[in-house]
Amino acid sequence: MSRKWYLLLITLLALGLVLVACGGDTQEPGAGEGVETEMPAGEEEPPVEEEEPPAEEEPAASGDVIELQLMGWSSSEAENTRLQAMVDDFNASNENIQAALNLVPDYDTRLQTSIAGGAPPDVFYIDSFRLPDYADAGAVEPAEGRIEDPDDFYPNLHDAFVYNGTFYCPPKDFSTQGLIYNADMFDEAGLDYPTADWTWDDLRDAAEQLTNADEGVYGLSLSADFAREIAFLYQAGGEVANEDFTEMLINSPESLEAMEFYVNLVLDGFAAQPADLDSGWPGEAFGRQQAAMVIEGNWIVPFLSDQFPDVNYGVAELPSGPGGQATMAFTVCYGVPSGIDAERQEAAFTLVNYLTGPDGMQAWTDLGLAMPTRESLRDHWLEQYPDLEPFLNGADYSRAWQFVPGFQDVLDTINNGLQQAFAGAMTPEQVLQEAEEVGNEVLSR
Repeated sequence: MSRKWYLLLITLLALGLVLVACGGDTQEPGAGEGVETEMPAGEEEPPVEEEEPPAEEEPAASGDVIELQLMGWSSSEAENTRLQAMVDDFNASNENIQAALNLVPDYDTRLQTSIAGGAPPDVFYIDSFRLPDYADAGAVEPAEGRIEDPDDFYPNLHDAFVYNGTFYCPPKDFSTQGLIYNADMFDEAGLDYPTADWTWDDLRDAAEQLTNADEGVYGLSLSADFAREIAFLYQAGGEVANEDFTEMLINSPESLEAMEFYVNLVLDGFAAQPADLDSGWPGEAFGRQQAAMVIEGNWIVPFLSDQFPDVNYGVAELPSGPGGQATMAFTVCYGVPSGIDAERQEAAFTLVNYLTGPDGMQAWTDLGLAMPTRESLRDHWLEQYPDLEPFLNGADYSRAWQFVPGFQDVLDTINNGLQQAFAGAMTPEQVLQEAEEVGNEVLSR
């Protein structure tokens, strides 16, 4: 292993990379899990003084076939099959470039090991949450000037992959959060369905009227998860930190108002955690019809279709708070590694442009499991999925699920604090104060 790539591995380890699923990943978004990275089997750190410069890879001769590897994580069978078909179509139309799809388990560990070993995949998934880690480590080649029609991407989604002023990779698809409601429960209670004009007061009033604790039914199911609560923070006009993440702003009156609203829904008995409803996540509680509403993304649609096809439900945009509309965007891009030879890199960007261009993206998102990041595909997608328009509307006012390296400590602190607040063991003021303290430690590193 070269010293260059070994040091990169150490950097990635120090940054504490944590995967947050989105887009095509099947893990519930917002439920991050720690990732352990190991050295490649049998490898040891070489003495620095004996290190030689890494050998340059020989570029493919003119006319030779460049073989690329596209690495990602496995998702649903339908998504895996569609992506393989797209790769096959790309190969059929490119004589000199051939791509192989490699969907791997333990994606982050495999990716970090391949990068550190000096043999990264030519194209790979990068979650927006993870981009700062890879960018800081110098592992991603900037995509500035190499992506076709970048202005066609929704600005918020394009900017999710801009770090320190540099655009690194184009978003392949995205998901947003919406308010999913049980239409039959609303009808039975004599309530109008949620609309884009709803406010927090409307949400709370409906949750109260739809709750029947004696029958184990609640207006909402909410998790102790900052990936859900943060939308309320932005709706209140709050911020987690300043724009360049040099100062924590989370302990503000706006943040407090949002967290009090979120926590009090549970404390006042109008919402319940999924575990209290014998469910693994809010979507399951909704499918079991123990919650009349949940705040989830479009990933819930195939879940309900598969597991609870008889539930009659609708989708609305999230209610507005004192500061206006906000939702979260969970998105993934196709990245190209730095450090590979110019001809291979150019071939990799050819594949990326095929996958994220209008035709490729339309073929990918026509499945309906994720939404197109190109504005030009909006009308086409909505012709097929008109009932999901509230999710797509969120692109215009969404906020990226992205922070800075090391910020997982803050997220863990907030999630633990929310759990304690739901139990009445901590106040929202205490949760935010602790989050501010931990955040300041992170930002000072």
